[in-house]
Amino acid sequence: MASQVLIFVPGIASFRTSWLGDRLATAAAASIVLTSTDVMDVPRAIQDELLTQVGADAIAIRQGGVSRLIASSAEMPSRIDQLTDLRQPSWTGNIRDAVDTLFYGGDRIMRVVGATPSGGELELIMVDDDLRAAMIAYSVNSIWVTLILSALTGALVFLALQRMFVRPMRRMSQNMVTFTAAPEDASRIIEPSRRTDEFGVAEERLATMETDLRNTLQQQRRLAELGLAVSKISHDLRNMLASAQLFSDRISALPDPAVQRFAPKLIAALDRAINFAQATLTYGKPLEPSPERRLVRLGVVVEEVAQVLGLESHPDITWENHVPPPLEVDADPDQLFRVLMNLCRNAIEAMEGHGDLALIRRLTVDARRSGGVVTIEVRDTGPGVPAKAREHLFQPFQGSARPGGTGLGLAISAELIRAHGGDIELVPATGAGSVFRMTIPDRPIDFAARTGRVGAA
Repeated sequence: MASQVLIFVPGIASFRTSWLGDRLATAAAASIVLTSTDVMDVPRAIQDELLTQVGADAIAIRQGGVSRLIASSAEMPSRIDQLTDLRQPSWTGNIRDAVDTLFYGGDRIMRVVGATPSGGELELIMVDDDLRAAMIAYSVNSIWVTLILSALTGALVFLALQRMFVRPMRRMSQNMVTFTAAPEDASRIIEPSRRTDEFGVAEERLATMETDLRNTLQQQRRLAELGLAVSKISHDLRNMLASAQLFSDRISALPDPAVQRFAPKLIAALDRAINFAQATLTYGKPLEPSPERRLVRLGVVVEEVAQVLGLESHPDITWENHVPPPLEVDADPDQLFRVLMNLCRNAIEAMEGHGDLALIRRLTVDARRSGGVVTIEVRDTGPGVPAKAREHLFQPFQGSARPGGTGLGLAISAELIRAHGGDIELVPATGAGSVFRMTIPDRPIDFAARTGRVGAA
């Protein structure tokens, strides 16, 4: 519509110029015939016919410095309201005169001057009522053409927008609603079209997101079902372990030296098993219990792990505890025992999977303190962690490094270490095997409380 308006303004000016030019051309043709004769006075009938054809009140020609009135009406106009010289066209002047005639014309006397084919001048004296009527008709036709073109353009734009934007957006929004109703139904995942524009990319990303969400929901559902089953098993296992603990207490009262040597370890192992079962029952609550941190001799905890796993008497694996005896760590002893137990058990299973006797199987635990942070490393000479397992390391049921594994050990270890404010990571090993590095920072010091205690002392 805007383009038609911009075209209309010069168009109506051009129409006015052409209309006047046609009248001058008709008058010029008649003047050639009339001036070629020797008759000085043109008969009235011929004058009236010529004036009617041209639509003028008077026609005059100037040639060779001589002016001649070819035709005139009975009553000549007494004034001239507007002069239009077609010999010197100006597009700004033509637009101005066209707008003036269209809005204010209809009863004004015009003097139109133009050139003849022979080089003379031709003048017309006429009322602009016919010109204005023709310009109004031209404007009405232009408006109708503009409306029709605008309607066709609008319809094409509407159809184009429907096809290019609205339909794919509606398709994706409807798919979102449908998928939300049953996200685990694979048939409700959107099927990407073959479009190569942004909508095609959005459909592909939406399909990928819905697929990942469906897989995640299925995994979460299986985890929930597994958690319920484990909770039931842990509940009964805790009761059985409590009964075994009662028997172990009675056994510890026997005077046999061998019983007195192994009974404390058996009781400690049963206590840990009962605590593990109780922790399994409380797993998944909104607030997990915070670690009960205290200063622990790390070397003693590492030796307990080695005794439980039988590393000191293992026939194929060499056990090395490089933790300095005086090294202390600010941690929950039971949770730290679980972390080291999981990492060492994974290392043993990885190294036992290869039956070649020529292979060196060594499991080493090392630790060091740097300021307020203790770094612990569990190193083995096994086959290492596969690249596929590294992508989902420390994620349950996805980060296992061996076939049939669940990856729960690493996931639990990472959760316990992070509960201490530390971190655990798989670092590049020098040579074969894998190295898991843990950092456990000391608890922050309450300066206000400590200052109070010092002041009180």
